[in-house]
Amino acid sequence: MITRRNFMAAIGATTLAAGLPSLARGAEEGAAPFKTVLKKALIRPRLTPDVVKTLKENGYPGVELQDKTVTEAEARAARRLAEDEGLQIHSFMGGWFMFNAHEAAKRKAELEKAKQNIRIAKAYGAPVILIVPGRVSGMPMPKPSEFKLSFDPKTLMLSRAADADYPEYVQAQNDATKFAQDAMAELAPLAAELGVVIGLENVWNNLWVMPDFASAFVRSFRNAWVKAYLDLGNHARYAAAEKWVDALSDQIVKLHIKDFKIDRAAKNEGTFVRIGDGSIDWPRVRRMIEFVGYNGWVSIESSGWTDAEHSEIMDRFFNGSLKGGAGLAV
Repeated sequence: MITRRNFMAAIGATTLAAGLPSLARGAEEGAAPFKTVLKKALIRPRLTPDVVKTLKENGYPGVELQDKTVTEAEARAARRLAEDEGLQIHSFMGGWFMFNAHEAAKRKAELEKAKQNIRIAKAYGAPVILIVPGRVSGMPMPKPSEFKLSFDPKTLMLSRAADADYPEYVQAQNDATKFAQDAMAELAPLAAELGVVIGLENVWNNLWVMPDFASAFVRSFRNAWVKAYLDLGNHARYAAAEKWVDALSDQIVKLHIKDFKIDRAAKNEGTFVRIGDGSIDWPRVRRMIEFVGYNGWVSIESSGWTDAEHSEIMDRFFNGSLKGGAGLAV
């Protein structure tokens, strides 16, 4: 019987392959066959004829849109354009919301903004909206490699963040969790009414920074309209990308892909790099995606390669032949 424990052990024994990703088309010898089906997308502010042309020329069947100033009428027009061209607007990037603001009026304003963005996603015909439900900064907190979270699995309240004491951070995290729960209680009914899943993203907001805690947070909603939008590179400095896939597993509604190079002596303990130059072991990640059974869209959020090169890199990631782990081990 294959369990997560022995599966993680098996992929952990895989030899890391360093070097840049080859851009040759087709599967390499030995690339694993996969039953899960991944679909590639670019991220663009708006859908225009020029964006459509780029997508189609470079083999992207979908797009994720991110301009928050778009009107519902403009979104409906973009939806018609996409449908006419056989493209899928698979997600709308609602982005950051300060649901954990101290002022009640600010929290209310952020909720109203989020509701409007859900309506925009509906107008686009996008089945998912990406939401970051808050952030904290400006206080003492552990370095990424120092986090050791202790939390109540029922209430999700944190008691410790690391070996050293960080009481201000612990309180800020607990406040953010409670305010995010309040926000989702108000947003989820609208999401259900409009048929748009809220995808909570792991991002550099200093909150829910470890896989088990982030998973417990998303699962706490027990709601089909509140899921995880997993960025495979965003939190590699806290835990390996495959561990994030494993922990969130059936809660993952969409994926972003980018690379990150770990350097524990550097500011932020590393930096984002072009895909193939970082610490993420892409074969391990792809096998874990297969194991958890994720089928769906992957938006590339990266630089350093052309759209055509990114398209080929994603093909290789999908078929298991993209190499990675050129940076320091996580």
